[in-house]
Amino acid sequence: MWRDWAALSLLMFPVLLVAVDNTALTFALPATARTLDAGGVQLLWIIDAYPLVLAALLVTMGNLGDRIGRRRLLLIGSTGFAAISVATAFATSPGLLIAGRALLGIFGAMLMPSTLSLIRNIFLEPNRRRLAVAIWAAGFSGGAALGPIFGGWLVEQFWWGAVFLVAAPLLLPLLALGPKLIPESRDGNPGKADIASVALSILTMAAVVYGMKEAAIHGPALLPALSFGVGLAAGVAFVRRQRRLESPMLDVRLFRNATFSTSITANVLSLFSMTGFIFFFAQHLQLIEGLTPMQAGISMIPALVATMAAGLLVVPLVRRVRPGTVVAAGLALSATGYLVVALGNHGNGPGFLLAALLILAIGVGMAETISNDLILGSVPAGKAGAASAISETGYELGSLLGTAVLGSILTASYQHNLRLPEQLSEESAGHASETLAGAVEAASTLPASTSDAVMAAARTAFESGIHITAAIRLVLMATAAVLAAVVLRRVPVAD
Repeated sequence: MWRDWAALSLLMFPVLLVAVDNTALTFALPATARTLDAGGVQLLWIIDAYPLVLAALLVTMGNLGDRIGRRRLLLIGSTGFAAISVATAFATSPGLLIAGRALLGIFGAMLMPSTLSLIRNIFLEPNRRRLAVAIWAAGFSGGAALGPIFGGWLVEQFWWGAVFLVAAPLLLPLLALGPKLIPESRDGNPGKADIASVALSILTMAAVVYGMKEAAIHGPALLPALSFGVGLAAGVAFVRRQRRLESPMLDVRLFRNATFSTSITANVLSLFSMTGFIFFFAQHLQLIEGLTPMQAGISMIPALVATMAAGLLVVPLVRRVRPGTVVAAGLALSATGYLVVALGNHGNGPGFLLAALLILAIGVGMAETISNDLILGSVPAGKAGAASAISETGYELGSLLGTAVLGSILTASYQHNLRLPEQLSEESAGHASETLAGAVEAASTLPASTSDAVMAAARTAFESGIHITAAIRLVLMATAAVLAAVVLRRVPVAD
């Protein structure tokens, strides 16, 4: 039994890595924008290039892991991720940084589905599996807590690129001990590889996500409409092909299971809302409140620790309360947090928003732990790779769209509502109109009175976008809570 828990401890390293990488980079964005002179759209691509590529490849990689071995794929992905992370740390332009993030997406697609599917096959007994999934989720939250602190310290002591260097030391224990302690698992009867299915799955995810992202940034236009249309057509063709194949790449029949599909929907909407919130909150703390990256990260620790604690505490709770009730309550609590943000006054320091973050973080911890267990527990062990790939696709799709859609709405609202002083030079006005970071940079070069006016205008414009996006998150979380309460109400209390 000890080998099972030792294997789980090693699987936590790539989980921590992904979480640390995401939050550390978010808190390094202001420094990145200043150093590389990155515009608003480039900043969004720096964040989104990784999950865009990753989301496109997750189903393919989950299927590949079923075939060649999930442990083997995990070790290959870990090696590549560490090497590319080190190279990306020394990018000298926004374009190179975006390219590095895209390459990381290829290897990142090998990591997360492998960890969840290995957990499903290591812990066969439901209660032990539920605890293992809770630890997995807590590790993800713990990484998110560690990322801002460690990343903030690295940015302050060295430079923004140092946040990428954490990959190598985090993955060394896995690469050294994983082959001995983690048991290999694969699908015993994977069937023939189908290249057409691989191509259609990649085209579906890449085209749909790209179309949504471009529409969010540029509004309705021909290119995003064509991209979305191509992705939708490829998706229909993919589903039809899977139904005909004797050994499909992805068993689409899994979605007929209401518990499975509802749990994934809840995860997508939670991550969509949460990552969009952190995207703007990191900028608010540093650029409006004047905190350093490390101070901003430390201020968020209570909320992120609360996510971990909530995830672990609901494990024994579902032995007395139906899982659907716990998931719905968690989602409703998250909606309450967004209601506070949407209706509140953000001008009295960061305490108000930090309190809102604490509320919604507890809700996310409750909902995600149980929904992830429901996803894994609702499918046979042999389908663990496919289920994990779908679950992680939902995770990354939610994270991607959270920053792409809500980040773009926030940027558009900022630019639309910005009212700069007339005496500003064309160059300074141009920088200030791009992003909040650009406004701070422009204000630092101006006389005190003009600088104060620029910052007041930028703050007002930025806050307008916060209210709008918080209202969107509120509606999504309330919808997800009702869906979970209705669909999951018959899931029995855990054994």
